[in-house]
Amino acid sequence: MTSGATSTSSRPLPALLRAVRPKQWVKNLLVLAVPLASGKIGDPGVLAGTLLAGVAFCLLSSAVYLVNDSIDVEADRLHPRKRLRPIAAGEVSMSTARVVAAVLALLGLALAALGGVQLFAVLVGYIVLQLGYSLGLKHEPVLDILLVTSGFVLRAVAGGAASDIYVSQWFLLVAGFGSLFIVSGKRYSELHTLGPDSGTRQALVRYSATYLRFVWGVAAGATLLAFSLWAFENPSEGTLPWATVSIAPFVAGVLRYAVDIDAGTAAEPEDIIWADRVLQAIGAVWLLVVLLGVLDV
Repeated sequence: MTSGATSTSSRPLPALLRAVRPKQWVKNLLVLAVPLASGKIGDPGVLAGTLLAGVAFCLLSSAVYLVNDSIDVEADRLHPRKRLRPIAAGEVSMSTARVVAAVLALLGLALAALGGVQLFAVLVGYIVLQLGYSLGLKHEPVLDILLVTSGFVLRAVAGGAASDIYVSQWFLLVAGFGSLFIVSGKRYSELHTLGPDSGTRQALVRYSATYLRFVWGVAAGATLLAFSLWAFENPSEGTLPWATVSIAPFVAGVLRYAVDIDAGTAAEPEDIIWADRVLQAIGAVWLLVVLLGVLDV
């Protein structure tokens, strides 16, 4: 009996749980962005719709991860970290992964349907784009970055769709360029760590470090500009201009994350979010200031 078979038979549940990547569900907190910014997150209907969208995204994103890992199994086995993923390591079979992916996708879309037509449309768009990415578009330079970016943006838009809250143009710009900053930084870190000829990601062959640095630099600048314009156009009615004050921790957070990108350690963004205590503290301060502005304190 192989070691992979032994692992599967002895502890299939932990392996399957790791295969759906619960650690990456932190990305789905983006569904809270629109309700929080609008100050309506405390409304029972808004909160229920937002939570529904978050759970639906957890199910659908896990389905996409399973499909992607089953397709990329050979390339993942060449990667220093991805080779430890349950499918690449032989702990979860590809047939099991695909069956579970189908079940999760159906459950996620069913939940999205309960949230209304708008939320369902957003989730369908997400699954179509991400499956296109998994099935081949991830090998196309630029398209691979844009498709991953779209996943982040659609998470943020879903929060507004689930709660029927208007999504402003500034919010879309911040979400779009902020996501592009993270995703291009991820590719830069992969290129920095693995090199273009590692065989683990074909699109890296077409990228250079200077190009990716240009992309994440432009994206960072556009994100900061868009957020600043949003803050200046949404002055607080309270004692202090909290929206304007929130620019400072936002800039600090972007610059702190840029340190990790520049060092080539941002290949797994969720690892930075979970491990960087300073970045967590900056994020907490920023969130507190934004909430003070929303509440007109």
